[in-house]
Amino acid sequence: MVAATQTWLDVAVIGLNLCPFARAVRTANRIRFVVSTARNIDALFDDLQEELKLLAAADPAQIETTLLIAPNVLGDFLDFNDFLDVADEAVAELELDGEIQVASFHPDYRFAETAADDVTNCTNRSPFPTLHLLREESVERAIAGYGETSEIFERNGETLRKLGWEGWRKVMGAIAGAGSHPGPPPAKPGEGMA
Repeated sequence: MVAATQTWLDVAVIGLNLCPFARAVRTANRIRFVVSTARNIDALFDDLQEELKLLAAADPAQIETTLLIAPNVLGDFLDFNDFLDVADEAVAELELDGEIQVASFHPDYRFAETAADDVTNCTNRSPFPTLHLLREESVERAIAGYGETSEIFERNGETLRKLGWEGWRKVMGAIAGAGSHPGPPPAKPGEGMA
C-alpha cells in the first residue's frame, strides 16, 4: 500500500505536476507514509490523532508532511467526505489549528458541482482513502515561493482534460496491480460532494 501510494505520488502528483510543491519534499525524503489498520472510524480517529501529534512534535527537516493511508475504512466517498469534519475536530482537539491542516485524497474523489465521470476529479484520486497532514507553515512558505496559486487548480483541470480518461488510465497503470481504482465511479445523481 505504501509502494502503491508512493508510485501514485511519483507518477501522477509529481509526474503530471498536479502539486508543484510535492517534488521537493519527496526528493528530500521528508514525507511520512503510514498505513492505518483501522476498520472503523473510531480507530481511524485514534490513528489520525497519533499522527497529528507525531507530526507536530517532529523536526520538519525529518518529517515535513504525512500521508495517512486508510485502506480498510471509508471506501465510500460520501462517508470519507463526512469524516473530514471529524478530522478537523481532531486537529482542534489537539489545539493544532493554524499549525496543521488535513487535505484529502480518495479513489472516488469528486469535487462539488462536478459529474462523477469528470476527469478533473482525478487530481484528488489516490489508490486508497488518504489523509494528507500538512504543516501550515510549510504551505505558506511554498505558496510565498511559488507566487499566484489560483492558477494551479485551473492548470490541473486543463492537464486532466487533455489527458482524458484513456490517458489517466495509462498513468495509473503503473499501480493498477496494487489495488488502485483508476476509472470513473458509476454516476450517482444528487450526491453531495467535497
